Amino acid sequence: MRKLHYVLFLTLLCPLFFSCASGNPYVKVDGYANKGEYREGIAAIEKNKKKLYRNKDAVLYYLDAGMLNHYAEDYRRSTALLQEGERAIEAAYTKSITMEIGTYILNDTTREYAGEDYEDIYINTFNALNYYHQQDLEGAMVEIRRMNDKLRFLSTKYGMVIDNMQKKALEESGEIPPDPAAGKNTFTDSALARYLGMLFYRGNGNYDDARIEKDYIKIAFANAPRVYTYPEPASLDGELDIPPGKARFNVIGFTGFAPVKEEETLRVLIPGPRYIKIALPVLVYRPSVVTRAVVRFDSGESFDLELLEDIEAIARETFQEKAHLAYLKSVLRGTLKGVTSSVLGGVGDEVGGDTGLILGLLSIGAQVFAEASEKADLRISRYFPAKAYVGGITLNPGTYSYTITYYSGNRVINAVRQENVAIRAGGLNLAETICLK
Repeated sequence: MRKLHYVLFLTLLCPLFFSCASGNPYVKVDGYANKGEYREGIAAIEKNKKKLYRNKDAVLYYLDAGMLNHYAEDYRRSTALLQEGERAIEAAYTKSITMEIGTYILNDTTREYAGEDYEDIYINTFNALNYYHQQDLEGAMVEIRRMNDKLRFLSTKYGMVIDNMQKKALEESGEIPPDPAAGKNTFTDSALARYLGMLFYRGNGNYDDARIEKDYIKIAFANAPRVYTYPEPASLDGELDIPPGKARFNVIGFTGFAPVKEEETLRVLIPGPRYIKIALPVLVYRPSVVTRAVVRFDSGESFDLELLEDIEAIARETFQEKAHLAYLKSVLRGTLKGVTSSVLGGVGDEVGGDTGLILGLLSIGAQVFAEASEKADLRISRYFPAKAYVGGITLNPGTYSYTITYYSGNRVINAVRQENVAIRAGGLNLAETICLK
């Protein structure tokens, strides 16, 4: 009877899963970010915070608001938000590895969002830049070291959890199909983190460690060919060979939006025979119109920005193992719900009469619940960039004015003007530019 009451309760929940509002509530914020109106985007987030973020979505709020504040150059506020986001990710991940029962009965949206791995990694990248813009190179280096620590942990992060899940799936049935998209993550070092480390060490006058970081950029490219499918930036050759009395000027530019998620539904045949619904999150790219960027000084010098880090490719690569975990959990949920429906239907057929009719209806209700409640977790932050470009030039110390022009083919998309910028010998002259179109 306890099981019967439980199934009745679940069946009554079905309408809740059909009543979810449709549409994209972030449209207005996305529009502001696309146009570079970051403060307006922040205001829209704060005004609609309760509508956009549930209590279980605190990480999303911290990341979205933290990134927009970074773009708006409110670096202190951005640091505070991104650090809160990092703490929330750590807490949510600690809870998630206990495999709370709600994620098996309903779906992954019932648990606190623990962030995608790429989000957790790049929190530290942008906090490092936040600290740099506040003239705190030591604080920036701490963030880069934290990022490197996370990358080293990433290769083993899900190993034990996935092994346990696979074992549980096999216990349910040896015929449960494996995940055809499962693949091991090969991304364990970030060229962008190493690049920033090189610049920060050079800015502190620590050329030995700067050379080590530069070498690691080459290693990062060599070890992850699925991510780094393009050549290393040519400007790297001049980063540590600065003649006495000269100044080095660097630019890092971020373009586009990182991926979002959509739901992919599969039907999997399991012993019975019966089909179960599998709802999986898949990453969907948001293509940028930017194809190149050029820095031109009023004094005549110019250089192109070159692709250093394809963040959307890294999001895809680091998503693989977590996607495998989501697949296993969805299979187990579907199997559990399918068994409940089959048992009710079978017992109803045997009993017959009014009781059999009730059990038959409950069997149908259980099937409906299984369909309605199996939803992919589509939560993901929206305002990390898709790509990071870098460039550098050696100049005489002095005051310069320059324009960074973004192109789509030969068409100018955006132009960012900076005037009377002091470029000094020694130290670090690093400019950051954003074009999310």
